[in-house]
Amino acid sequence: MKAFIFDLDGTLLNSLEDIAQSCNVVLRRHSWPEHPLPAYRQMVGRGFDYLVRSALPADVLAELAPEGLRPLVEEARAWYGGHMCEHTRPYDGLDGALQALCAGGRVLAVLSNKPDELTTDLVRRYFPGIPFALVRGARPGVPLKPDPAAPREMLAALGLAAKDACYVGDSDVDVYTARNAGMTAVGAGWGFRGAAELEAAGAACVLDAPGRLTELL
Repeated sequence: MKAFIFDLDGTLLNSLEDIAQSCNVVLRRHSWPEHPLPAYRQMVGRGFDYLVRSALPADVLAELAPEGLRPLVEEARAWYGGHMCEHTRPYDGLDGALQALCAGGRVLAVLSNKPDELTTDLVRRYFPGIPFALVRGARPGVPLKPDPAAPREMLAALGLAAKDACYVGDSDVDVYTARNAGMTAVGAGWGFRGAAELEAAGAACVLDAPGRLTELL
């Protein structure tokens, strides 16, 4: 493999608590029931709209007009933007593994469904010593993962063929993203969803710790 493209949440960063709080704060403000932290493991990964929609009570969502979701999403994003680094941390062993991949001549990049400006801010803050060639999050007019448009656009920008790259992520969405774009799917079994989901989705391999990324060299 010439390149490793990474998902962000649950793959590079353990960010679940800060993401969960962004929704629970909104639920609390509107007097709706909050969710325990583990419940958010299944809500993360498909963008902020999906996250907020999943967190809302079923009866509220059923009565909510389409335009009514947008203010709630913006409310959650605004809170998250100001608190996204309170509990978020890189996974242990990841920095060393990324450095080893760079030393081995591999191209590194990040592709997330998190809003683009938040994705770039987090990567810059937590991985200042890693020379990611490209970092992209959700952008207007570009379909979210697992649609192959964003990864194909990224591969073209990097001058890479899909067969020469792998996509590393912690969810079935990430596996489908890799497969839809023609890349090799590598499961981050240390992340939010666990090995069983990744294997069921068809990952080429599932690693149980970040340090094992160097085995792919």
